[in-house]
Amino acid sequence: MSEPAPDPHMQSLINQLWPGAVRTVKVIGFDGADVLVELVDADGGTEIGRVPRQEASMRRMEHPSELFEVGQEINAEEIGRWREGQLHLSARACEIPALRSFLLSFERGQVVAGTVSEVHNFEVFVHVDGEPDGLCTGFIRVPDLTWGWINHPSEAVEVGQRITAEVIIAETRSGQVTLSLKALQEDPLIRFADQVGRVLTGPITKIVPFGVFVQLAPDVVGFLHLSELADEPVETPDQLVDEGELITVKVAEVDLQHHRVRLGVAGGADRA
Repeated sequence: MSEPAPDPHMQSLINQLWPGAVRTVKVIGFDGADVLVELVDADGGTEIGRVPRQEASMRRMEHPSELFEVGQEINAEEIGRWREGQLHLSARACEIPALRSFLLSFERGQVVAGTVSEVHNFEVFVHVDGEPDGLCTGFIRVPDLTWGWINHPSEAVEVGQRITAEVIIAETRSGQVTLSLKALQEDPLIRFADQVGRVLTGPITKIVPFGVFVQLAPDVVGFLHLSELADEPVETPDQLVDEGELITVKVAEVDLQHHRVRLGVAGGADRA
């Protein structure tokens, strides 16, 4: 069975984050907290570009004039054109040459190794092997840690743990390489897809206002809508069931593309 197709919208956003061309520009002034720069094009003509404040540096500052002076030449990465076609650039993407070179060495899908350095509520930071000294370049979002259901990233990894992960994207502007542990694990729904139509029993793992999530197999959770729980209307599922309670359901659909399982009431007719 083939793997789920990538989300086109997410792929478009990722493509926009890939590093742009580097230009050597001259600082000509400041517009508020933005840096105005002059660029020379291939034909010898000039144009005025802009380095937004948030793209000026990775260092903390009150104003870019603390770091740049009029007449100074700097390298900056092209971001895109806004404000009636004005070119926007990122100086921070070129601020640490060793970091930029390190990030540019990665390709999407490449497998790398590293050591978990910090575990927070919504992300995990990783020291990627070979990164410049004094920096932490690896970043893993919670949804990219595991296919399974977790309440906190610490259930998947711990500080000091050695990991192997797949590169999603390396961003010179943020100075980070986004990684995925999940990408190197088999999607459990691929093996579960043949369970459509089966009646299964499992514990309720979470109750939300519009339904409940049910554990069906290791790392497989399905969703049962509130409308399936009772013949009569109720305001919330917790009026009918409790978290941890066993419930018998029918697997109505396994959606590999969106990685979700839709459940129906056991013994009832499927609903569109």
